[in-house]
Amino acid sequence: MKHGHVLWAVAQVAAIAAAEDIVLFDAATTPSAAIASQAGGVFAVKDGVLEVETRGETGYPGIRITGTWDLSKCSRLTLELANRDSKGELPLTVRLDNPDADAGKSTGVFVERVKIPAKSMQSVSVALPPTLPHAREINGRLTGMRKGPFTISGIVADLAPERVVGVAVYINTPKLDWRWGVKRIVAQTGPAVEVPAWMRLSPEQFFPFIDVYGQFKHREWPGKVHADADLKTARQREASDLAARPGPKGWDKFGGWADGPKQQATGQFRVAKVDGKWWMVDPEGCLYWSHGPVRVTPSTAVTPLDGREDYFTDLPAEGTPFAHFYTTRDELLYPYYVKRNIKRTYDFSSANVCRKYGEGWYQAFAELAHARLRSWGMNTIANSSDKHICLMDRTPYTDRFELKSKPIEGSHDGWWPFRDPFDASFRADVRRQMVAHKQEMDDPWCFGFFVDNELSWGGPTDLAAWTLASPSGQAAKIEFRKRMQAKYATVEKLNAQWGAEYADWEAFLTVTRRPGAGANGDLAEFTLAIADAYFRNIREEFKAAAPDKLYMGCRFAGRGPEFALRVGAKYCDLVSFNIYAKSLDDFKLPAGIDKPVMIGEFHFGALDRGLFHPGLIQVADQAERGRTYTGYVTSALRHPQVVGVHWHQFGDQATTGRFDGENFQVGFVDCCDTPYPETIAGIRAVGYKLYEIRKGALVR
Repeated sequence: MKHGHVLWAVAQVAAIAAAEDIVLFDAATTPSAAIASQAGGVFAVKDGVLEVETRGETGYPGIRITGTWDLSKCSRLTLELANRDSKGELPLTVRLDNPDADAGKSTGVFVERVKIPAKSMQSVSVALPPTLPHAREINGRLTGMRKGPFTISGIVADLAPERVVGVAVYINTPKLDWRWGVKRIVAQTGPAVEVPAWMRLSPEQFFPFIDVYGQFKHREWPGKVHADADLKTARQREASDLAARPGPKGWDKFGGWADGPKQQATGQFRVAKVDGKWWMVDPEGCLYWSHGPVRVTPSTAVTPLDGREDYFTDLPAEGTPFAHFYTTRDELLYPYYVKRNIKRTYDFSSANVCRKYGEGWYQAFAELAHARLRSWGMNTIANSSDKHICLMDRTPYTDRFELKSKPIEGSHDGWWPFRDPFDASFRADVRRQMVAHKQEMDDPWCFGFFVDNELSWGGPTDLAAWTLASPSGQAAKIEFRKRMQAKYATVEKLNAQWGAEYADWEAFLTVTRRPGAGANGDLAEFTLAIADAYFRNIREEFKAAAPDKLYMGCRFAGRGPEFALRVGAKYCDLVSFNIYAKSLDDFKLPAGIDKPVMIGEFHFGALDRGLFHPGLIQVADQAERGRTYTGYVTSALRHPQVVGVHWHQFGDQATTGRFDGENFQVGFVDCCDTPYPETIAGIRAVGYKLYEIRKGALVR
């Protein structure tokens, strides 16, 4: 067993037949009364498999099976699961419940996540945790982290195994619709999983559990910092590495392909299709493929302190030099702390950079950032990075801004609500943002901007339906009424088609109920009109202010809804997606769309270096992380439409979580500013051959 984590996945479905094993579910024999829908999951048994359909944007959709089971002698849970879709890996969550279960508080539950490859059925086994004497008491004091320290695979386990009354299988807050299936769920007997001694500590021994550097106190791992001298040693070791590997040969100053075929030099970045492949072209006319990390900043490990001061060892006293890091912050993310009314934070990563480089620490970090990226085979500082570092004009960069104009009041609130593109404040806010970012817009090292991030689009009729659910003064709703008046003339004709009961056209504005199915055609048409106004208004204002900069889209979550993608492709210079997967081999744009593509986010993480959460794509360890990085970027380089990939993010998040609890092991460097050598090796393996691979000279 490695780090308390066991996750087996076999390519073919194996028989589960041991007599002492406990069958929690069998599609062929479990009575239908024991199966319930969760968050709208639709299910039916077909050919011995419980086939399930779930919708995106619906919370935690799936199924739950009830029963009464004593699993005290069981050590693992094996599930036979199917992924019926071709979208990529299916992320499923499995949860066991006690009678007093409260998943929101992580009490009385065991939760694990698994992934099933596209168009496959697999048998997947997960380890069941042993009973830990103080886990519930300690977990009751832990808040603000996506995953905490008491993990088998990163998810807290707080289960009385002898009193299991339910097993649920679902998708955690999906963006997409999915089709999947469950054949069997079996608890298997065996020896209990071994856990490290610290998992049995009393609360008095466990707290505080974070050291002065922001690291988990109770574990050891390669590269852990124990004293300031370790930081100095790491600095010297890295200086030798960077000197020995200054960067790839054959690049121009922008990181473009100096040895490649030349294009027209315009003094700005642009996109062009050359020999059947989309490229960026740098200001000197060299072909350019964007490769770099998001959030290049020393402040990647800022963590809230409110109500959690007992987590931390020796927080600095007010008035001392390191108290300064109560006030440093990531400017992009700061509004999210304000939105959540978080009052006190501590910036562990910046504090460690200060310890490492001493006086002038910030400028030392900034200078080093450029040297690191070039040495690693990277040529981009991606969005949400420190503005000062970007404006040093040593590495090309991109950024993003998010609109804060009047929202569609009835829209789903993802990161932010969907903004009403028919409201006058929409264009005004684009203009305001362009002025606020004028320095970057005038800088030839800046190649463009994303506008917004992972918007909640809903389905093909939802933007219009959310508009109808909004108050009467909603500009989009007034526009919708105008269009329906032109189409139907009388409200009676509209009612007949929609199955509605509007008393008059004024009622169209005041009523907030969703109409009947007869309205779906008009809802789909107006949803497209909203999407069109959104992208068109942004493009017109963006290009009026910065005609030479690339409008890089809205960073669709996953592959995005096709209706919005098709509209966006008409207006964006390139379309952008945040795609968390191990490869882009199965990625393709819908038929008829030929646009350059930027991958705005991807990452992988593991649990072998002290953090509690591996991020959105888990790998076994740091060695696999490096190999997976090489594979992902190579797959992107071979895709004729992809013109770049941006890793999320430069540094690890805080061990104890940021504003929303994310505490991912996803950095190129840890919270002590130490690069992960295995990851850097993986970056260099592909980065130094970037243009050879893109050209197609190498084969995998």
